Amino acid sequence: MKNVTIYTDGACSGNPGKGGYGIILAYGAHEKELSQGYRKTTNNRMELMGVIKALEALKEKCAVTLYSDSKYVIDAITQGWAESWQKNGWRRKSGPAQNPDLWETLLALLSKHEVSFVWVKGHAENEKNNRCDALAVSASLGDNLLIDTEYEKTAAQE
Repeated sequence: MKNVTIYTDGACSGNPGKGGYGIILAYGAHEKELSQGYRKTTNNRMELMGVIKALEALKEKCAVTLYSDSKYVIDAITQGWAESWQKNGWRRKSGPAQNPDLWETLLALLSKHEVSFVWVKGHAENEKNNRCDALAVSASLGDNLLIDTEYEKTAAQE
């Protein structure tokens, strides 16, 4: 099984607002950067989307060490919250779980790989996390912004 290192970050200008994610995939001496922007979304959705798109980019089962500055993502997985929300029909004690569409996708991807999550302090000395942040911000300011369909549909109903 290949050992892959992944760094991800999400950004949002306004929350909600224009957003994006940035990813660095590293295998041996090879690195690949990915990013994408969205016209209206949230920071948490972009944090999740970065992790999802990174794992989707893997072509086979891998042992992954994934670095993120998102306590939202890391704690929900490592503390078992996301699995509990799923088992409870995407409900938390305080009401509906946010972003169930993305959590559902992420949990399915996590069952295909061996993933270890590592939290890094955002906007600090971690060069790759800072690069992912720059990629995410740049993508959010780009011209090729996608529609976060599920977010916009849900926001329109509120």
